[in-house]
Amino acid sequence: MPRYYFHIRNGEDLARDPEGAEFATLDLARAEAIKSARELLSQRVLRGDLVNGESFELTSDDGVVADIVKFRDVMRLA
Repeated sequence: MPRYYFHIRNGEDLARDPEGAEFATLDLARAEAIKSARELLSQRVLRGDLVNGESFELTSDDGVVADIVKFRDVMRLA
C-alpha cells in the first residue's frame, strides 16, 4: 500500500512529516489531508491565530509531490 507524507508548506518553509501514513489511493490520502487541515484550522481559529497560505504537500515515498491541499480551500464560508 502506498505511503503518503503530509508535509506542511508555509511560503518557503516546509515542516516535514517524518512518518507518513499508508492509503490505498491518493483520493483517500487527500480526504485525510482535508480532514486534518480542517482540524488544524479549527484550533488556530479558536486561538485567534492568523490563517494565511499554508498547505499540505502530499508526497509519495519517492519524494514526488502527488497533490497539494491548500488550507484555505477546505473552509466553507458563506
